[in-house]
Amino acid sequence: MTSSDAVSVGAPRRPRFTDDRLTTLSLIAVFVALCLFFGTQTPFFFSSANLDTITSTLAIVGITAIGMTLVLITGGVDLSVGSVAALSGVVTSLLWLKGGLPLGLSAVLGVGAGGLVGLINGGIVTYLKINPLITTLATFSIVRGLAFVLSEGQTNLLSNEAFNFIGRGSIGGVPFSLLLMIALYLAFLFILRYTQFGRNLYAIGGSPQASRLAGIPVSRHLLTVYVISALLASLSGIINVSQLASSAPRAAVGLEFTVITAVVLGGTSLSGGKGTLIGTIMGVIILRTLDNGLVLMQVSSFFQDVARGLVLILAVGFDQIRLKLSRIQRRRA
Repeated sequence: MTSSDAVSVGAPRRPRFTDDRLTTLSLIAVFVALCLFFGTQTPFFFSSANLDTITSTLAIVGITAIGMTLVLITGGVDLSVGSVAALSGVVTSLLWLKGGLPLGLSAVLGVGAGGLVGLINGGIVTYLKINPLITTLATFSIVRGLAFVLSEGQTNLLSNEAFNFIGRGSIGGVPFSLLLMIALYLAFLFILRYTQFGRNLYAIGGSPQASRLAGIPVSRHLLTVYVISALLASLSGIINVSQLASSAPRAAVGLEFTVITAVVLGGTSLSGGKGTLIGTIMGVIILRTLDNGLVLMQVSSFFQDVARGLVLILAVGFDQIRLKLSRIQRRRA
């Protein structure tokens, strides 16, 4: 049996088109309903300034969600992405302000520091066989604490025109961060749909044991997706620092839960083996629209947290329904 055979053993070569189409159509319907609702509740929702605000703030959650999608497809989870984003920003600022390194090199090393966390996560999960939830929950706390230790709890200002362009610049009126996010989505869409690596991720999520028997290097693939997740979270941290012109150890608090909500809302299964980046970006857009609309309606931030929690519960509930329906279909087949 070859590695390509594992696709049929553990999971389909890619998520079934009919399921994906139904999920996408449902998400589009939800998005349209939200736009119509908020459009009737506040006259500012469809203003060009507000639309610019929404598009310019999509990248941080959107880019991080790519890595989370890959991890969830393999049946894992990464709760450390928010802490990694904060650490990346802190390392970048310290290397530039106190280390005297060029800001560009500092940013690259900051992303590398986040990638190292992903390597540690992947190593613990694959070689020590510790549950991904426990592993990344631990690094979630460790890395956030490390960010506070390194920065001594202080916020550092970073004023640099070239660096600020990453988060606040635009090309042809389109935010650069949004263009970067789109480019990354296109790249990983191609990887998931048309490469052996992408097909193997679905197989691993469907059945790790069958994938090993088919010759797929499961440990190497899992290690890779955790590193990718951390690198993308680090990049989001750099964009966040660029937008705010400052780094803080408390940055990106709650990012992991927002990202997981968006990815699961987009149709990626918590049990692994199913998910698309098209669904993920739709989930990101819906959550950002929801947050923006509630702010325009001057809804209390406490009720905004309630709304996000309800969306997470609904997303997980729909995921369980999809899982049960899939099992029924397999039994009938």
